[in-house]
Amino acid sequence: MFGCLVAGRLVQTAAQQVAEDKFVFDLPDYENINHVVVFMLGTIPFPEGMGGSVYFSYPDSNGMPVWQLLGFVTNGKPSAIFKISGLKSGEGSQHPFGAMNIVQTPSVAQIGISVELLDSLAQQTPVGNAAVSSVDSFTQFTQKMLDNFYNFASSFAVSQAQMTPSPSEMFIPANVVLKWYENFQRRLAQNPLFWKT
Repeated sequence: MFGCLVAGRLVQTAAQQVAEDKFVFDLPDYENINHVVVFMLGTIPFPEGMGGSVYFSYPDSNGMPVWQLLGFVTNGKPSAIFKISGLKSGEGSQHPFGAMNIVQTPSVAQIGISVELLDSLAQQTPVGNAAVSSVDSFTQFTQKMLDNFYNFASSFAVSQAQMTPSPSEMFIPANVVLKWYENFQRRLAQNPLFWKT
């Protein structure tokens, strides 16, 4: 029903079923994993009105599992990428795997999938830094650069009454910079690579 993928490793499709509605994948050598992809195989859909909460578990210093909610998969969203590299030092959250007697060894983390009602999934809050940004780094850089330039240029804004005439300097009205900034943002949102054409 589910698959799990880590870069540089073989795809895992044989989840260990630990309860009727709970599945677990082992992630050996988890300290070297940055992202994990969880996906439905497409062979068995969720029953109507159901989806799967996706959890990450790693052993704490005492060897006890620490579970953190990453997000979910559903028939309408059959795959998801999660960043787990920053989660290994976080605190655990409420999870449905507590009563399970799942063997966990040092240096092996687990991905757990719990089949639940869609209404229940909508009320859950995943750990904040597990979601992978859907905006690429170039778009993020460009947005930060635009914000920085606009803020910098705006910090020198003066009213017409405050201006002192200086024949050797050119002045650009702040509303022109603002118009350029808004146009650039709009075009970047429509097509992040518009500047290549």
